[in-house]
Amino acid sequence: MAARPAAGANGGRVRILAGVTAVRSAPGILRRIARIGSAPDDTDQQRAQKVTLTLSALCVTVLAVVWVATYWALGIPVGAAIPFGYQVVTIVGIAIFARTKGYRTFRFVQAAMMTTLPFLLQWALGGYVASGAVSLWALVAAIGTLFFFTASESIPWFAAFCALTLVSGILEPTLAQHPAPIPDAIRTAFFVLDVAGVSFTAYLLLQYAVRARDAAFAQSEGLLLNVLPSSIAERLKREPGTIADAYPAVTVLFADIVDFTPFAARTEPHRVVEVLDELFSAFDELAARHGVEKVKTIGDAYMAASGLPEPREDHAVAMAEMALDMRDVFVRVCRPLGLDAPLRLRIGMDSGPVVAGVIGRHKFTYDLWGDTVNTASRMESHGVPGEIQVSDATWQLLRDAYAFEDRGEVEIKGKGRHRARLLTGRLAPA
Repeated sequence: MAARPAAGANGGRVRILAGVTAVRSAPGILRRIARIGSAPDDTDQQRAQKVTLTLSALCVTVLAVVWVATYWALGIPVGAAIPFGYQVVTIVGIAIFARTKGYRTFRFVQAAMMTTLPFLLQWALGGYVASGAVSLWALVAAIGTLFFFTASESIPWFAAFCALTLVSGILEPTLAQHPAPIPDAIRTAFFVLDVAGVSFTAYLLLQYAVRARDAAFAQSEGLLLNVLPSSIAERLKREPGTIADAYPAVTVLFADIVDFTPFAARTEPHRVVEVLDELFSAFDELAARHGVEKVKTIGDAYMAASGLPEPREDHAVAMAEMALDMRDVFVRVCRPLGLDAPLRLRIGMDSGPVVAGVIGRHKFTYDLWGDTVNTASRMESHGVPGEIQVSDATWQLLRDAYAFEDRGEVEIKGKGRHRARLLTGRLAPA
């Protein structure tokens, strides 16, 4: 009997995506049938498992028609009764599954039938040769349990397959003495179908597993790169432990949305998050465009650095371009959001040495430390709404290519008086 379990979802989000994709690509009626065992409170993983197992059981039920019809036509009622019994039990099981959503019972019954019935059919037909080694389909069932159960839960099913194979070997001399009356041509055809079918199905399962593994790796890599710079992530994978680097020349930027706290107090929570998401996503795109490293967001503040983790001589220029674009994009993004009061962006920048590293063991954070970071933060907090305030160190690096407005010395809390300037734009080429 060609019992062919399809791949399921048992390892996380990657298998979830595969199951959901399979359902979405199916015709409407098949999609509804596949979801009959799904419950509203199911997790995505549970839903994908139910869908794939339901489709698998339906597929095997349809394929069993070939074996039922052939053995019945050959006058072998026992051979026809076994796959037919699977069909009946499966149809009843799916009906109960649709009503009760009892996945564990449905899964166990399917795994039990797919493991034992191929051996029963083989014994009824007279052993390995007479049946065309139909028990090979039980191996596919054993592999399939890796997808529908956990890895440890699948071990007993594989052990059951091995035990039934051993029993078949012991019984083979006796069974071979009473083979079913199957013509040699049909027996050979069934043997080819069984070997080819099992090989093809096992390959599909392994292909699915490999694709799931690759997709899981890509997803994990993507999530890691959302937290850490790519070069730092690679180092962390190769050298687990503390990562700390000193950079002699970096430009740090802080940006803060002025009056965002009162805006958040009078605005619906989802609207607050929506506004921040729109703005910070736009800033992220600018950071990628200018080769600037986003460090983190702190409430409604945005922190970025240029010149790390890969040093660059034009770190101040890259950050100046980023800041000017941020100011323009902020206005452009806020305009269509229909805010009840205008918001303004205040930006501060400083250049100099910093220490950068990864902190945390369970939730990694890439952060910066040093006087340059503190000064950049003060440049922002003591700046002018709607303007870009830079320190004297940053001005020294940019003064030949950008226009500035001198603010003179500004009293900076905790740091005394500092010379500050407002970056107003780019100078026209000479």
